[in-house]
Amino acid sequence: MLDPVTGLPRAGLARVLEELGSTLLDVVCGDVEPARDVGGVVIHDPLDEPELPGNALVLGVGLHDPAEIARVVTQVGERGAAGLVVRAPVVADEELLAAARASGVAVLAFARGASWTHLTGMLRTLTADGGLDDAGAFAPGRVPSGDLFAVANAIAALLDAPVTIEDRNSRLLAFSSRQEEADPSRVRTILGRQVPRHYTQILEERGVFQALYRSGRPVFVAPLPESGELPRAAIAVRAGDEILGTIWVVVPEALNDERSEALFEASKLVAMHMVWQRADEDRERRLRAELLSTALESAPGSLEAVRRLGLKDEPAVVLALTVVAPATAHPLPAQLATERKRLADAFSMHLSAVHPRAAAALIGDVAYGILPLPQSGQDAEERAALIATEFLARVGSRLRPLVGVGQLALDASALARSRSGAERALRVLRAGVLAGPQVARLDDVHVEALLLELADLVPRGDLPSGTIARVAAYDREHQTSLVETLHAWLDAFGDVAVASSAMYVHPNTFRYRLRRAAEVGRVDLTDPGARLSAMLQLRLMSIRSAPDG
Repeated sequence: MLDPVTGLPRAGLARVLEELGSTLLDVVCGDVEPARDVGGVVIHDPLDEPELPGNALVLGVGLHDPAEIARVVTQVGERGAAGLVVRAPVVADEELLAAARASGVAVLAFARGASWTHLTGMLRTLTADGGLDDAGAFAPGRVPSGDLFAVANAIAALLDAPVTIEDRNSRLLAFSSRQEEADPSRVRTILGRQVPRHYTQILEERGVFQALYRSGRPVFVAPLPESGELPRAAIAVRAGDEILGTIWVVVPEALNDERSEALFEASKLVAMHMVWQRADEDRERRLRAELLSTALESAPGSLEAVRRLGLKDEPAVVLALTVVAPATAHPLPAQLATERKRLADAFSMHLSAVHPRAAAALIGDVAYGILPLPQSGQDAEERAALIATEFLARVGSRLRPLVGVGQLALDASALARSRSGAERALRVLRAGVLAGPQVARLDDVHVEALLLELADLVPRGDLPSGTIARVAAYDREHQTSLVETLHAWLDAFGDVAVASSAMYVHPNTFRYRLRRAAEVGRVDLTDPGARLSAMLQLRLMSIRSAPDG
């Protein structure tokens, strides 16, 4: 549905939860229908009931009693509301559950400590926003959620002191002017975009972070004369019960009540900006993924998606990146997803450094990249493989990143073929049928890709059969290794010396085992067709037994 004012698509309730659910909102009960739009945001007033637009999201300020909440759910449901937001905690008793089911209204809990004013502004902006709909949406320096540097300067002017804003991991997000008045640690923080490890370690040992996270007010941090660090005032930035980061102010002494209150109020503004910045980043990732997916389909609309990604209708290679866990590692699904997201962001940055019009995004569990390359077919694919290899050499990961490289697409209409090639090459790497490589072009693994696709067509119960089935049954019954003997001989192109050496047995012993394998399998090893049949079955068996990433 389009907004009658902006003409842009309205956001649905599911999107509201995607943007704000990890920090501010939780579903208490009721169904969140992905296709249901939010027609507007309205504050509930029991004394003067407002007119509700269709599919309204109602803010139940002051509603606490479960019975009263259930009554309001029924009431707003009769008027077509999509959801009711009330302050957490909320007890979902039988009456409330029944009211939500009957009315079709989703009940959402709003985090304690967060501001209704901020939530109202966020919701109204979000539900009026049709998303990023312009090719310039990805322009460098765009900060839709507000400029944190401007906020830092405003706080610095308010407190007459240099300010930094940092995330939970002490990474620098923004800083104010007048940093030359600070100390060496602050200078190194600005230059390295990260608080020096020695300083954070001292703060941890002193219990400063614990005090910050426990207190809702500014905390004074005493100076460190031995290393030249000046005193600071700091406060945690919160959105409800979640700590988003910290604000640090270099001050000569503890803040008085007035300045302490000013920093406390400023932390609320920073929290709003940080929540919005995170939501904007997630929204931009989703839109980029949608555009990239459309571009890679080579379907109607692909050229428009290519244009909005900032690409041209030019030769390009598609790369596919994913990460798998080594046999010795057992990461949780959430850890695997986080690592994929981290590597996808790094991959996008790496490709953009190689070519300004490159585009990359995470789609499912694979990060796809479109890399424009002017070279001819094979040269372009080799160049793309080299770029992927350089990326893996630079990026650090406890898991195992893999990259498949597709064929050169001469224009946007051929991107789907290049994507298919990248996926087929990546599948070979994930299947583990090749030892060692983490980057592969389809041309390098074409046979292995065909064998994997052939294995898909063969029901599991059909392998092995014929000759190999008879030899394998004999091995199981007599504890012999005739299948391995046959495999070694075929791999060595019939060279007994090479095959026997690979199995660490005498050539005469190997010849006896090979004759026995031919007798048991009832196969003529001088027949090229029989050898091909046996080789195919043995390769398919090895593919079936390989661990799939």
